[in-house]
Amino acid sequence: MTLRNFTCIFLLCFILVNLSGQEQPPATASEIPYLYNKDHPISRMRFKVLSSKVRDNSMLTHSFSDEIKKFGGKKYILLKPLILEQDIPTLQQLIKNGKLTYTDLVMFYIYRIHLYESNPDSALNAIISLNPEALNQAKICDREKRKNKKRHPIYGMPILLKDNIGFSGIPTTAGAEVLMSNTANDAFIVKKMKEKGAIILGKTNLSEWAYYFCNGCPVGYSAVGGQSLNPYGKMIFETGGSSSGSGIAVAANYAVAAVGTETSGSILSPSSMNSVTGLKPTVGLLSRSGIVPISSTLDTPGPMTKNVTDNAILLDAMTGYDGSDQASDINSGKIIYQKKLTKLPMKGKRIGIFKNLMELPNYAQISDILKEQGAIVIEMDSKSPDLPGFRSILSIDMKYDLPSYLATYASDNIKVKDIKDIIAYNNQNIAVRAPYGQGLFEGIYTDTTSDVSIKTIKNDLEKIAKSFFNDMIKKDNLDIILSVNNMHAGIAAAAKFPCLTLPMGYKETGEPQGITLILPSGNEDHLYPLAFTIESITHFRKIPEKYN
Repeated sequence: MTLRNFTCIFLLCFILVNLSGQEQPPATASEIPYLYNKDHPISRMRFKVLSSKVRDNSMLTHSFSDEIKKFGGKKYILLKPLILEQDIPTLQQLIKNGKLTYTDLVMFYIYRIHLYESNPDSALNAIISLNPEALNQAKICDREKRKNKKRHPIYGMPILLKDNIGFSGIPTTAGAEVLMSNTANDAFIVKKMKEKGAIILGKTNLSEWAYYFCNGCPVGYSAVGGQSLNPYGKMIFETGGSSSGSGIAVAANYAVAAVGTETSGSILSPSSMNSVTGLKPTVGLLSRSGIVPISSTLDTPGPMTKNVTDNAILLDAMTGYDGSDQASDINSGKIIYQKKLTKLPMKGKRIGIFKNLMELPNYAQISDILKEQGAIVIEMDSKSPDLPGFRSILSIDMKYDLPSYLATYASDNIKVKDIKDIIAYNNQNIAVRAPYGQGLFEGIYTDTTSDVSIKTIKNDLEKIAKSFFNDMIKKDNLDIILSVNNMHAGIAAAAKFPCLTLPMGYKETGEPQGITLILPSGNEDHLYPLAFTIESITHFRKIPEKYN
């Protein structure tokens, strides 16, 4: 099927659905017909739902209507070359020189979100909500900057949060209708950002319950946000997940940067699929307090940005020891990662690459580029280990961790107490709340792994995963291991190793790919200079053509 025929079929389906007024879903999720992309080669890209049935996307920027009219298209066009694709130090310098204000910056992004997200032809369903106080906070930043006080680079920068991260200004939904009125307080990492003057612009869409909810369903779908879509190929390429909206929003320049969360691949995948830079830190470097969880063993938030410089700045803004998080590193915040951003000489650097991935042209190209820079590239023939019981870690942890969140952080008006309550709630209107079913949620209660067994599984898998990477590093005295996208995310998750992905180029189809750097726990200070160096050599990221 040609792309033209594919597009015609999609448009015909879109018109038929809208003429009917609603999708008229039948009583059970299994009977809902595919209405979009019904011939797509990837089964989970055959969407049952595009727009949220519980939230009106046209109201997203409603509270800024007057400001949007006053700002206007002429000023937006004038500011585009100053803001699009610029890194944080450049933006701060422009503001210092009087060419830009924090108010301009916030209004530019609000206007841009309105421009694209209010139009069905361009909407990516990347944003769930906007902070109504964002503009007022920008004005305060503009007044305060006159005091000429030394500030963190994140000061005045509009940042988006994945909508499982607590922020007191707007609800924290995890994409689930049952949490649409969850007015939770600031998560620990949000407090740290706000202390340094960051402006929380709003919340991004995500795979509902961080993609541990439905089985085999589309990535980037949530009942609250609808189906998120890839700006490099809307309806054609997957978005990656579960931090789909954060990756999309950064790629489409809807904010300076965004925060995602990862259990296994949920930052790496959408970063790779949307040509942005994403860090999955060592578990414990960033607090998880106030974030809707899957697994207290493996969960971590992380920065998602257009470049390595912004990534380090955003990470620095979120670090700090949190006594209420059992995994929190007491040394968190003592290393300033933006100070590690130096271009390294690659001559003699020992780079480990996976032999079986060399068939990927962009991966082979990176290898050649590094060789030209003098690096010693070692092809590794290591087969990825099995991780028996990995899913049980997620199921058993979530069985206890989600009720703990609901009891500790959710607002008092949220009446569900555990996963059984949520399943029952969704069953009352499954076509709207769970059109793809609740297979993973239901599986949590069929997993009978005991507390003793799950502890053994966690210990065993961590040893297996660490050995997989450490044996290669030790054998060939490697400075770094390079993977692709989220291909080794599960192993890195089990090992609790940090991974940093950055743009690696694009397939012939235009689909983005990422090169993923992996090192042992606590080595972010080594990841960043290597990533910064590779980025400075390659500069592969390109803004999505229809969002430039």
